[in-house]
Amino acid sequence: MNSVRDMVRALAVASIALTPVSALAMGSSSSDDSSSSSSSTARKAEPTNFQKGVAAVEAQKWEMAKQYMAAAIDEDSSNADAFNYLGYARRKSGDYDGALKAYSVALDLDPKHKGAHEYIGQAYLEMGNIGMAEKHLDSLDSICTFGCAEYSSLKKAVAKAKGTS
Repeated sequence: MNSVRDMVRALAVASIALTPVSALAMGSSSSDDSSSSSSSTARKAEPTNFQKGVAAVEAQKWEMAKQYMAAAIDEDSSNADAFNYLGYARRKSGDYDGALKAYSVALDLDPKHKGAHEYIGQAYLEMGNIGMAEKHLDSLDSICTFGCAEYSSLKKAVAKAKGTS
């Protein structure tokens, strides 16, 4: 560890239990309504476009993810998470310009969106622009007072790109 700050970050990151994205996006249903006479006819709600998009991202079905996230954005144009996932799917399918646009909207909607800062930084690294990646690493450094997984991931990627890892 180079500094106390790095040590604090490492401890904070190590102590955080990460929840799978699908559990956050899909929610959980723990109600047991077996005594109800209508339970046999009750249907689960149809997943939203956003939930379908998250599932497509997890399955690495980029075209499907882009379609569902675009539909989710049509339903709620203030959903920074949907723009972030759209950017991710675009980046993974090789559309860097589209990815940067989607990540930028996510950050306009939520300037402290850790995932969007990390992913736009990753996109810049993939495009060979270490300076812009470092700009977003600096933003994460400010946002993540005690460190966060997004900061650690981008920091490692920047160091690798610079040949200092």
